[in-house]
Amino acid sequence: MNRLHIALDRLPDELKPGVRLLMAEYPIASEQEKGARTVRFVRGTGELAVSSEAGATTVRYRERVHAFRAIGRLLGDPTPTDRPISFAERPRFALLGVMLDCSRNAVHTVGSLKAWLRRLALMGVNALTLYTEDTYEVPGEPFFGYGRGPYTEAELRELDEYAATFGIEMFPCIQTLAHLEQALQWPVYREITDLGGILLAEDERTYAFVEKLIAAAVAPFRSRRIHLGMDEAHGLGTGRYKQIRGERRGFEIMNAHLERVLAITRRMGLRPMMWSDMWFRIGSKRDDYYDREAVIPDDVIAMIPKDVTQVYWDYYHCDEEFYRDWITRHRKLGGEPLVAPGAWTWGHFWAYYPHAFATLEPCMRACKALGVRELLMTMWGDDGAECDFFSALPVLEYYAEHAYHDEVDEAALRAHFHGVTGSSYDAWIRADGIDAVSTLEKPGEFHPNPSKMLLWEDPLIGLWQPELGGHSYAEEYAALADELEAAAASGGLMDAHLRFPAQIARVLSSKCDLPTRVRKAYQAHDRAALEEIARDELPSLADQVRTLWEIHRSHWFVHHKPQGWEVTEGRYGHLIARLETAQWRLEAYLNGEAASLPELEEPHAHVYTGTPRRLPELKYGRIVTASHIK
Repeated sequence: MNRLHIALDRLPDELKPGVRLLMAEYPIASEQEKGARTVRFVRGTGELAVSSEAGATTVRYRERVHAFRAIGRLLGDPTPTDRPISFAERPRFALLGVMLDCSRNAVHTVGSLKAWLRRLALMGVNALTLYTEDTYEVPGEPFFGYGRGPYTEAELRELDEYAATFGIEMFPCIQTLAHLEQALQWPVYREITDLGGILLAEDERTYAFVEKLIAAAVAPFRSRRIHLGMDEAHGLGTGRYKQIRGERRGFEIMNAHLERVLAITRRMGLRPMMWSDMWFRIGSKRDDYYDREAVIPDDVIAMIPKDVTQVYWDYYHCDEEFYRDWITRHRKLGGEPLVAPGAWTWGHFWAYYPHAFATLEPCMRACKALGVRELLMTMWGDDGAECDFFSALPVLEYYAEHAYHDEVDEAALRAHFHGVTGSSYDAWIRADGIDAVSTLEKPGEFHPNPSKMLLWEDPLIGLWQPELGGHSYAEEYAALADELEAAAASGGLMDAHLRFPAQIARVLSSKCDLPTRVRKAYQAHDRAALEEIARDELPSLADQVRTLWEIHRSHWFVHHKPQGWEVTEGRYGHLIARLETAQWRLEAYLNGEAASLPELEEPHAHVYTGTPRRLPELKYGRIVTASHIK
């Protein structure tokens, strides 16, 4: 990483606070040092431009965040600091935002979010929103966010101030219709619940509650934007609503509810947006957001309010033409959409790059070709937020490079990533080997999570071993663990983040085929093999799992509030207990206390049509047991 000299006394006042914050972490000094590049800044009206003259490098910028992006590039640029440097960039989007999920157990700490803001600034990202279903405090609603570590108004106000230092806009992202299971589980909200996590539409008590949610959400922020959610309201109007009001067309319920919510945002002078999928789902006979046969009636389109931005989210399509089609369909709803791709942090321990890149590339091309002005990269935490969200930094770097250029230059991307993180881009990409295993034929076309499947899979029952088709990844995971441990030894963010996937790979090098080996030894009456597994392998594996648990726990408490960790910790506890029980069961069989082991005699079934070339993506509850437990 290059050293920079930025004289504070010659710096525009609007940049001084942000540069001071960066000086605490990056090699930036206010005094001239040998080998440091001197950088000056000039506020302009054109594109971001950097040039060297008279022994100094001048950055001309239009927005504050562009100046900080230039710093990120200069920190990582391979040009020797004593030589001239020149480049220009043109931001293609007015809003280049990121959304961090704070609702699936992991509520990011203020300190961690400040680290995110510094890195986003150095990439040139100019907006951050926190997805908070119930994880923010609402005055007078003690059960909203109860036991979940909700943000206080003071915490969010502190973050908004910090973000503004870098020219980054923060705004709330909440839910005002569905996805409120966490709050609506409590008896106090029974009367405003339609079914599941859906609010009861067209009830005055609901709108009094929604007004409280909106008022509390916007209070900490200077921005007037607000994301109202309203996605995936499956079964809208089929619960208590239907009992009270009878059958009614889904479009009508949605429109009526939206109009009431927008009446609140209009009174408050807000600029609302919402996820768009419900319009398409209601128009689809298959309840499918991406149904090409879906028809939204003209009368419904006419009813959709035009003062709410429709957010088109799409994490799945790998062809540019689909994005072009759906952007066009969104425009037919009567406004300019905001497009939201995904970084694939959900369902994985490490962001799944192959599918993230395969979907992001055509999305960005379509957006630039059609003149889309606003983007929001989403980072979800479904199924327990087990993922290290910082693993998505390479995806965000790619996203930012696309946003400032017509084409992504791989060398410039790697250099900029190094400037932002002080880390090797290739090492972070290599960590994805825990899921992007060698047998996958087309890893970018889908999003398997073998590391999760093989880690949480029961060591005796081994439900998902048939999906491996007899293939063992033991040597592959062992080699990956060695590589990542060596990379982590370089320190800094590499040590802080790569030790986690390294230890996952280390555990899986022993566990990935353990259930198959146990079953084969048992069925072959190979007592020697069973004795070795019981005496040596299982205790060693349990120790390795404990090490992984400790690494994961340490990382969690640095980056997330304590609430929510109990969910993931319970998974580790279950696995360690099952490993100890597996040892106990084998020992009982070997010493004659158990005549047989029925769990190893029940035939395995191949649940999916997958093969080692196309492995499935599974959630924890489906991985850990064949029982359906609610």
